Amino acid sequence: MPDIPDHSIRICADRGGTFCDVHASYPDPQNPTERKDIVVKLLSQDKGNYEDAPTEGIRRVLEIVTGQKIPRGTTLKTEKIDYIRLSTTIATNALLERKGHKHALLITKGFKDLLLIGNQSRPKIFDLNIRRPAPLYSKVVEVDERVTLVGYTSDPEAEEHAIQFDEEGKIVRGYRGKGWDGQGDAEGPGEIVKGVSGEAVRIMKKPDLAAVQSQLQKLYDEGYRSLAIVFVHSYTFPEHELLVGNIARKLGFTHVSESAQLLPMIKMVPRGVSSTADAYLTPVLKEYLDGFFAGFDAKLKDGQLRSPRVEFMGSDGGLLDLNNFSGLKSILSGPAGGVVGYALTSWDKKEKHPIIGLDVGGTSTDVSRFDGRYEVVYETTTAGVTIQSPQLDINTVAAGGGSCLTFRNGLFLAGPSSAGADPGPACYRKGGPLAVTDANLLLGRLIPDFFPKIFGKTEKEALDIEASRTAFSRLADEINAEQHNKLTLDEIVYGFIKVANETMCRPIRALTEARGHATSKHILASFGGAGGQHACEIASLLGIKTILIHRYSSILSAYGLALADRAYELQEPCSTFYTPQNAPGLIGRLDKLTEGVRTELAAQGFDADHIHIERMLNMRFEGTDTALMVLPHVGDGSGKEDFEAAFKRVYMAEFGFLLQTKGIIVDDIKVRGVGKTLDSLGESVYAEVAKLQQNHVNHEAKLATRHSVYFDKVGRVDDTPVFLLNELGVGDVLEGPAMIIDNTQTIVIVPGAKVILTSKHLYITL
Repeated sequence: MPDIPDHSIRICADRGGTFCDVHASYPDPQNPTERKDIVVKLLSQDKGNYEDAPTEGIRRVLEIVTGQKIPRGTTLKTEKIDYIRLSTTIATNALLERKGHKHALLITKGFKDLLLIGNQSRPKIFDLNIRRPAPLYSKVVEVDERVTLVGYTSDPEAEEHAIQFDEEGKIVRGYRGKGWDGQGDAEGPGEIVKGVSGEAVRIMKKPDLAAVQSQLQKLYDEGYRSLAIVFVHSYTFPEHELLVGNIARKLGFTHVSESAQLLPMIKMVPRGVSSTADAYLTPVLKEYLDGFFAGFDAKLKDGQLRSPRVEFMGSDGGLLDLNNFSGLKSILSGPAGGVVGYALTSWDKKEKHPIIGLDVGGTSTDVSRFDGRYEVVYETTTAGVTIQSPQLDINTVAAGGGSCLTFRNGLFLAGPSSAGADPGPACYRKGGPLAVTDANLLLGRLIPDFFPKIFGKTEKEALDIEASRTAFSRLADEINAEQHNKLTLDEIVYGFIKVANETMCRPIRALTEARGHATSKHILASFGGAGGQHACEIASLLGIKTILIHRYSSILSAYGLALADRAYELQEPCSTFYTPQNAPGLIGRLDKLTEGVRTELAAQGFDADHIHIERMLNMRFEGTDTALMVLPHVGDGSGKEDFEAAFKRVYMAEFGFLLQTKGIIVDDIKVRGVGKTLDSLGESVYAEVAKLQQNHVNHEAKLATRHSVYFDKVGRVDDTPVFLLNELGVGDVLEGPAMIIDNTQTIVIVPGAKVILTSKHLYITL
């Protein structure tokens, strides 16, 4: 048995829609200063063999590292594990499938139907039968409370509606049309206080706590355990939400989403919908995590798993601990790991080539762009639900290895429905439908002998090519019955691949051409289990000349977890005009938040040199409702943060014009801190290629086998050379047509393409 030190195994698991990928590392027993890697790939769902895929993956890792047999169902010992990092699609799937937790919405009296009415957007305005998604909440309860805004507090020129406070929050000056001096009730009942944003807030009606308790008790008796609380103007005056939330917790509600604590931003509708989404998804996520932790001997203490450390990938690309992880922050948990993986392994600070990330998985394809920093959006719509929460800008299209192939009304269709992991494509031996994987198998782009043998009742059988051939033959007969020119089976099968490729190109063009970026000037970073089978053809369709495929590309979302940084952020509402007079106050608030972020990350074990800070203002032109979160422009060498110049530059790039006569309002201030996991990943792949001693491979010397593969324009190449990735060395050069395979991926090199093997990548040029 190898001598493995305690707290030394690092495990990262990405549970996708079809496959669960696990990357682990541990100290080399022969050389403890070096670490050895382990890659495990298994089906995300296989109820006949295991209940939970990440737990099963961790069990297999522990078996490999310790050399001991660990029976399934055994409580796993954790003394050897340093950390477990997870990304999961549990919450995402619950939202897509509408299988979240029953919860009630508590909202200000008179606003019962606000979230049902929404923001009046009409995404399908010409549909003859528009069906709006049902709200996520099951019941609405109105709470008799009300606050209103009195006026701005920080624009001295707007005297007709300005109120000013001293440092203690007392009114020192105000104008309400009659020269009011801040004394008395000032045109109406209710105490006037200073809100978090600096705005003056009139408390018109405080909630009757006895009545609220009675309402909550009734909900509890009806079986509700999750609540969303959304009150008017709570972003700046959260006290009423906090009062009601405390009563709910004392009564036994297990999850309460107070909108102002979850998302302290103006705009009640997206804030409210986000709160209901959190109340809908977080209990589902917690139930899953409770079941996951039950498989280990280390138990929760004070709501946190003390040893090993468990971290989760958030939608914005940062790692979160259990206390900060929620359903709202996990919507893009899975794809975010892949973005981190390719961004950190493909970017060169000197060359600054913009990169497109193409993640072709089993269920879908995720596309993103990286140009030196993560592109983040603050409002997204998923499954008809508009969520206001920071997320990486990832476009998803329903085209992946498991996308179902159908012929309807004379058209070849790939997706949007998916075969998933169970039953999976026809070749998975579970009686599933035809899918993209079946097409690649028949075209020779997958070789059963080299594909993981994890199918069938024994989990040891290979892909079933005959099942794919039989199903495609039936479909070919149906297609040719409608065609004047009969198509061969290869032409029909490849026709579906072309449709899938074009579907995958669509979101790439939306991220580049639609935003003013030349697609052809990007580098394509391909990953995901099916990425290598499509990368060359997709790059060709887009005019891209360089492709990067990481050696761990098929599990890059899991590998990205190992590289990811810890993130922590603080945000406050503001509602202040951005003027030279107000700028110092805004900088002061940013400084205060920065101190809080640094303190938290320091408490998590990061020293000052490993903490990176981003300071942002959410800005908009007066009279508009579109705010943009911007980083400051620092260009004159003074170190002074110029947010106005940065806002105008971003606004111009986004909309093509500026509203020069309008003032600029700051809606929110935000500070995001990143605790850096790694100092450096070494030299970039481009620097390595530039100095690499290239060695043109003698095909016969390193050839694994030859295989019949179908390529566009040239047809079948019966003697296509097949190489094993592990048998190729750094500096080896191959020319297509060829295939490169390892235990978890198959990479198809089209005729005319050239591949250079580097220490971490396949560097492909077309």
